[in-house]
Amino acid sequence: MRLAIVLAMLCCKSLYAQQSTRITGQLMEKGSNVPISNAKIILGNTSQEFPTNNKGGFEINLAQTGEQMLHFSALDFISKRFSVYLDGNTIDLGIIYLERDIAHEQTDNLISLTDGDLSDDFESVSSSMGLLQSTRDIFLNRAAFDFGQAFFKVRGYDSRNGQVLMNGVPMNKFFDGRPQWNNWGGLNDVVRNQEFTNSLTLNPYTFGGILGNTNINTRPSGFRPGLRLSSSFSNRTYRGRLMATYNSGEKPSGLAYSVSASRRWAKEGFVEGTLYDAYSFFGAVEYQFNEQNSITFTSLLARNRRGRSSALTEEVFDLMGGQYNPYWGKQDDKIRNSREREIFEPLFLLNYALNKKKINWNVGLAYQTGINSRSRLGYYNAPNPDPTYYRYMPSYHINSSIGADFINANLAKEAFLGNPQLDWELLYTANSNNGEKAAYLLYDDIAQKTTISSATSFNYTLSDFIELGFGGNYKTTTSENYAEILDLLGATYHEDMDTFSNTLNHVDGELQKTEGEKFNYNYNLDASQMEGFTQLKFASKKWDGFVSASYSNFNVQRDGLFKNGRYLENSFGASEKIAFSNLGYKGGFTYFLTGRHWFTANAAMVERPPIIQNIFINPRENNETVPELQKEIVSSVDLSYFVRLPSLTGRISAFYTRFQHTTDINFFFVDSGLGSDFVQEVITDLDRLHKGIEFGFEYEASSTVKLTAAGNVGHYVYASDPSVQINFDTADAEEDLIAPEGNIDLGIATLKGLKLAQGPQTALALGVSYRAPKYWWISGTTNFLTNNYSNLSTITRTSSFLIDPETGEPFPDDSEESVAKLLKQNKLDDIYLLNLVGGKSWLVDGKYISFFASINNVFDTVFRTGGYEQSRNGNFGQLKQDNLSGSPSFAPKYWYSYGRTYFLNLAISF
Repeated sequence: MRLAIVLAMLCCKSLYAQQSTRITGQLMEKGSNVPISNAKIILGNTSQEFPTNNKGGFEINLAQTGEQMLHFSALDFISKRFSVYLDGNTIDLGIIYLERDIAHEQTDNLISLTDGDLSDDFESVSSSMGLLQSTRDIFLNRAAFDFGQAFFKVRGYDSRNGQVLMNGVPMNKFFDGRPQWNNWGGLNDVVRNQEFTNSLTLNPYTFGGILGNTNINTRPSGFRPGLRLSSSFSNRTYRGRLMATYNSGEKPSGLAYSVSASRRWAKEGFVEGTLYDAYSFFGAVEYQFNEQNSITFTSLLARNRRGRSSALTEEVFDLMGGQYNPYWGKQDDKIRNSREREIFEPLFLLNYALNKKKINWNVGLAYQTGINSRSRLGYYNAPNPDPTYYRYMPSYHINSSIGADFINANLAKEAFLGNPQLDWELLYTANSNNGEKAAYLLYDDIAQKTTISSATSFNYTLSDFIELGFGGNYKTTTSENYAEILDLLGATYHEDMDTFSNTLNHVDGELQKTEGEKFNYNYNLDASQMEGFTQLKFASKKWDGFVSASYSNFNVQRDGLFKNGRYLENSFGASEKIAFSNLGYKGGFTYFLTGRHWFTANAAMVERPPIIQNIFINPRENNETVPELQKEIVSSVDLSYFVRLPSLTGRISAFYTRFQHTTDINFFFVDSGLGSDFVQEVITDLDRLHKGIEFGFEYEASSTVKLTAAGNVGHYVYASDPSVQINFDTADAEEDLIAPEGNIDLGIATLKGLKLAQGPQTALALGVSYRAPKYWWISGTTNFLTNNYSNLSTITRTSSFLIDPETGEPFPDDSEESVAKLLKQNKLDDIYLLNLVGGKSWLVDGKYISFFASINNVFDTVFRTGGYEQSRNGNFGQLKQDNLSGSPSFAPKYWYSYGRTYFLNLAISF
């Protein structure tokens, strides 16, 4: 390391001896001739960045020589590139005009998809597209705005692998490691100022994740002054939106402030019964003591309530279509969804920034509190109220072990088609016929959290060619998790007992619970993490590089507040504290073939703890943790070639990432060779491999026409055969196989080489755009996505799957060929999409008016975006019997795409 620094310093010394080139000019808005302040001028692919002053002027001095590319960009403006030749003589670029970019309204389109309810109860499918909204990289832009409709994930990574920061303070959640975009949903005007670093590259605020890092800057001095009003209409997650934003701009006193508010709503979105009800408020004030020192206070209050939807079997889809949703029904002629999600977690930040020529220091403190709740129906010694419950479907009668009953199958079909929705009146009637005790009730699963975070980052420029940085952050969260009775549906009370085992959920509490009371489970989770990092960047005329290292310490503890009758010994009180210490390393090297062509190589090795949801096996009921829990190890390498020509820009990258020692916990009801019960499945020592090639190129055919090509060819597979354990809630399994804790070790699951369910692994896009001189614009993109697979049932890949529960011996007809045919991994259909976007802007009496429109999936294609195998049939005999008819009762469940959708936005700025 010392040798590298000495060599870099010697190189810098010789370079400084050369004569620098002075470049001057001014940035103005095209059409209005208003100066553009706080714009960025970036040299080539370096980190050298120069701002414009409040009159749009700039003066920069560059020590480089030869042909170089200058990139001019500003928030909400179309970027421009200029090729200049640096030879020591002054260059005056004069006035450079930038045109307003109404395409930024596409961000609103993306947020409406990101906010959508795209997953099941355990969020096995997630979208990382929101992380990428700020990038202008051609491939990542296509991944976010086009491929994202099909649950495409960049490099097959979950959003846990990318970090989102607000003014340098990390925002990813402890529980699942993901950022919660609903915390600032609807505030697009004031969270649009973002800095994105892709993949393993260096970030000034954090060591970061392997997917990339986004820092959202809410300093009001960086926003364009004025009032902006907008109205949007869509047929996706919400139908309408109103938004107003006012930015004061920097006053002579050094004060600047911003306020923004929005309202989004829908009686139901594209999917039936999915209401949308959200409002958001933002306020920020900044005081600049001088040009170098500033302090900012920011508050964000975003409440989001929406109705959820369900994955569907192919049988249900064929009967009702992809917009069908069994979670709702009408009550008093109004839509009522039994599964609503509400998020309200207000966020407050205090930040200090020091920006000098050679020093950048940021300090931030964040406080967040609020709730995240999900409602659902509970039923106790009563029939399942779900209209798609397998016993109510035609397939149940066809797949009977005593022979197909087509008469009852047809009756079931007619009954389902006649009343496919949740019957609220029937639930009230059932309760009234059950005395005062509830047979059905509606309740919320609530996580009430308080999080305090702090972060700092310090970057010191030793010279134009050496930068040193370090920083750290600390975060602590206290979360109370409980179920709360929302509506007794006409009953007087609920008996808080487990009906399967006839045991109390709260031994020391009241048996009878009423509306508004906590029941079923109640526990706290206390977690904290400290992280520190350091990084060094060095450069010369032909190359640059960086090294970075991090250390983090994580701990979590469960504290049970209910003594559960099934787990008297380990449900109440504090668990053992789970702690991990982790190291991370990464480095990169860039070689400049010329100022227009360069190559990069980056590598990282990162240790990290499991996410909280994969540490405690069944935290609602007990303190038990995953046995022999290991830290995860992520190893990643990527290689890239970049081109920046006057008419052609882009890159092609190859990547290889291995996730080792990961843990996963799943919940389901199973009928297996070892028993029947609701179980927790614990998968340990699971490796995943992600490798592939991604590319994105843009060709400027003329001053008005641009062509783009982007794609990804990936290979994402299980890279090990993990260990599997299941935990039975009751003693209905074979008693001699149950460990004292109620656990059964199923041994190894043969998963190695099977495909991961991480969205389409191959995606290709071709696009063309036309931007007219008279301020209108249109573009179209055709997309092809393939190699998408549904999520596997792990238990069916263990040896227990072959055990006949009647004899305790292997099934006689479970030949290798018959088992392989039955368990063949399900590849989803190929996807073809055409998307159109466009807009028009006007400047009228100093008012800027813009109209934006997008149509996704123009040909109204219906396709499966993802899915999962059900694990109910846990043995070969049952699964074989269930599949004989071709319409199994426990077939895989799928999420289906939105069909043709639109998004319209009209905005006016004063």
